Amino acid sequence: MGQILQAKNIHKSYRMGKQTLTVLRGVEMSLSEGEFVVIVGSSGSGKSTLLHILGALDKPDKGTIEFNSLRLDQMSSGRLNQFRNRQIGFVFQFYHLLDELNVLENVILPAMIAAGPVTWLGCKKTVRQRAFQLLERIGLAERLKHKPYELSGGERQRAAIARALINQPRLLLADEPTGNLDSKTGYGILDILKELNQQGQTILMVTHDDRIARQAGRIIRLSDGKIVS
Repeated sequence: MGQILQAKNIHKSYRMGKQTLTVLRGVEMSLSEGEFVVIVGSSGSGKSTLLHILGALDKPDKGTIEFNSLRLDQMSSGRLNQFRNRQIGFVFQFYHLLDELNVLENVILPAMIAAGPVTWLGCKKTVRQRAFQLLERIGLAERLKHKPYELSGGERQRAAIARALINQPRLLLADEPTGNLDSKTGYGILDILKELNQQGQTILMVTHDDRIARQAGRIIRLSDGKIVS
């Protein structure tokens, strides 16, 4: 499999009042197509910051990020917005579903944004069918019209996974996707991610739980802003 993502010498700091908090200190890593890689580390180790930078939600202070030969660190905000929408799927710990929309509407929202108002009229039916297939595949076919507040935590996370996949992203990024769930439900979410990976989906996940991490194909351990193993 070819390399899809490469980060070199990534540094990131934040201003905290009069002090500077250094989060990443020269991180270097790569990811190949079809891999399931987990970044582990204790709270404050910089793992979520690294994931956000790799997913173009944030920019590094120093260093380079290449995604399929595209330099993300040199892109304008507008190009990064388009890149994230089309190439990256995001799954977060707290779901980030919109309560005013039902499950189906939440899932198709990224596709609506990608298409724009004019193009959307021509592809609406196809996208809705794809959304239904995704929701059926992860066990939510009976919950299409439910609002997020009517779902369990596991069901919300499954809906969030379907939303992340609607634009058929090259890379799925998951930030503590099981962190807000009980163990049984969390392993159910992990089983979905493993099945997606077996079907070819490239996944990069952050977790603090070594038991979860051991289910992935490769583990990257982060400590004090540096990769230690």
